Amino acid sequence: MRDLATRPAAVHTVSMKARLAAAGLYHRAAQPDPATAGGHEPGPIAGRGDEPASARVAQARSRALERGDAQRRALRPLGLVFIAVVVTASAQTHPEPGLHGKGLAVTLLLAAYAAAVLTAISVSWARRGLAAQVAVAALIGGCSVALAVVQSHGPVELAPSMAVWIAAVRLPPVPAAATAGAITVALAVAVGLTEPAKSILPAVLLCLLLAVTGQFIRRGRESQDRTELLLAQLRDAREAEAAAAALAERSRIAGELHDVLAHSLSALAIQLQGARKLAARETVSAAMRGTIERSAELAKAGLADARQAVGALRGERLPTLDQLGALVADFRRDTGSDATLRVDGTSRPLPAEASLALFRGAQEALTNITRYAPGATTAVTVSYHEDRTVLTVEDHLPGPGANPAADLLAGAGGGHGLAAMRERTQRAGGSARAGPTAGGWLVELEVPA
Repeated sequence: MRDLATRPAAVHTVSMKARLAAAGLYHRAAQPDPATAGGHEPGPIAGRGDEPASARVAQARSRALERGDAQRRALRPLGLVFIAVVVTASAQTHPEPGLHGKGLAVTLLLAAYAAAVLTAISVSWARRGLAAQVAVAALIGGCSVALAVVQSHGPVELAPSMAVWIAAVRLPPVPAAATAGAITVALAVAVGLTEPAKSILPAVLLCLLLAVTGQFIRRGRESQDRTELLLAQLRDAREAEAAAAALAERSRIAGELHDVLAHSLSALAIQLQGARKLAARETVSAAMRGTIERSAELAKAGLADARQAVGALRGERLPTLDQLGALVADFRRDTGSDATLRVDGTSRPLPAEASLALFRGAQEALTNITRYAPGATTAVTVSYHEDRTVLTVEDHLPGPGANPAADLLAGAGGGHGLAAMRERTQRAGGSARAGPTAGGWLVELEVPA
C-alpha cells in the first residue's frame, strides 16, 4: 500500500523557517526602508542585509533610533548656549570681530564655527554616516584652531572642545581617537606658538577628558541598544523554538491520523472496488450499483481529504477560496448533480484563516449534500460586500423517494461537521448558520473581510 505521507524529496530539504511559515507558525517582516525611516546612525543595531528582521527586532531598532533622536533634541539647546558663550567670549577679546583685517578673519571663523556646530547638533545630520561626522568634527576643530591662532587670548580651550566631544560620541573608537587626537595636537601647536608652554596643558587635558567621557557615553548607549536588540532576538528564538515544537507535534498527529484513518479508508476503497466488480457480475438493482459507485467515490474523496489534512498538519499550503470553482466542478463530476457557482461583487484576496474557513465550510456542505441528499440541485454563491464576504450553499431536493441511497448514506457521518464548520468560522471572526428551507437545506457562512 502506498504510504499516504510520501512526498517528493525536495520538500524535505526546505528549511525549518519555510515550513513554519507555511504552517502559519512563523512570521517575518521586512526591514524598514531607510528612506522612510529617516536613515540611521551606524552602530550595533544595524541589521545584516542577508536576512530580513522580524517585526520585534525592527521595533527594537526603531526604538533605539527614537531614543537617540530624543537625546539629541534634548541637548540641542545646550549646543546653542555653547555657541553663544564662544561668540560672547570672542567678542570680548582682541582683536574683536569686525569687517577689516584680523577682525574680519575672526568674524568669518566665528560664522563658520557656528554654522558647523548648528549642523552637528541637528538630528538629521547626526543620522548620517562616518564620513559626515568626521567632516563636521574636522570643520569645527579647524575653525577653533584658527581662532586660537588669531585670538590667542580668546576661547582657546572652549571652542575646540565641541569638536572633540562630537568626534567622541559620534565615531567608533579608532576614528574617534584619530580625529580627536589630530584636533588636540593642532590646538597644542597653535597655543604653543602664541602662548607660554604652560597654557598648553589645560587645553590638552580638557580635550582628553571630553574624549574619554564621550566614548563612555557612546559605549553606554550602544550597550543599551544592543541589549534591547538581543532581548528581541531572544524572544524571536523562543517563539521559533515553540513553533518548531508545535510543528513536530503536528507531524506526530499527522502520523497518527495516517495510521488510524488513512489505512482504514484505503482498505474501505479496496473493499468497495471488490464490491463494485462483484455487483457487475451479480444481478443487482441499478440503485444498488449506484450506491456502491457513490460509496467508492466518497471513500476516494475521503482519502484525498485525509492526505490534505496530513499535509496541512505538516506545514503544507492550505486550500483557499480561489479553489472553490474546482471544488464545485469535482462535486458536479463525482455526483452527477446539478451544481452551480455564482460570484456576486468584485472578488478580492481574503485573510488566510477566513479564506480557509469559507472553503472548508463549502466542502462540508457539499459533503453533507452527497451524504444526505444525493441528486439534489445545488447552488453555491459567494457575495463580496464592502466589509464582509458571505458564502451560501443551498440545495433543493428533487422529491420524496427519488433517492433511496440517501437513507443508506445518512448514517455515515459523525455529526460533528456543522459544529466544526461553525467553530472554524468563529475563529476567523465570522459566523455560520445552517437549517432547512422550504425545499431543502441552506448553509450560510459570513467572515469580516
